[in-house]
Amino acid sequence: MTAESGEPKSRYLHYLEILTGSLDEKKRWRQYKARVKQLPDNYRVAVEALERYLMHFGPADGAGAMTMYEDLADLFEQGAADGTPIRDLFGDDPIEFAEAFMANYPLGQYRARERARFTNAVARAAGDDTPPRDRTDR
Repeated sequence: MTAESGEPKSRYLHYLEILTGSLDEKKRWRQYKARVKQLPDNYRVAVEALERYLMHFGPADGAGAMTMYEDLADLFEQGAADGTPIRDLFGDDPIEFAEAFMANYPLGQYRARERARFTNAVARAAGDDTPPRDRTDR
């Protein structure tokens, strides 16, 4: 249903993607979920738990998020192949692991904009003359 590379998308596909989001991103998501489903049970459970966490606190945009999830699948596929214990992948603090993992990916545009808006509003309310530094590098 997608146009071949180099061919323009039909008007129908263009409007459909406006309404539903990128069809390519949906395809990537289905491929990611299929990869996770193939993992051994304990790795799958760990990935799904981390996935839930990332859904709430990770990048919000499609492309950035999909790259992160694909890298997550790569990491756990390799860990399963090597027989790496789950604790060795996560370390002692799963939250610290998740935060360090997310730090490698840009925040979604919406969250970055809202963080900037929030910090600027607090600075104005506090009477600060200089705006706070940009925190989108997290």
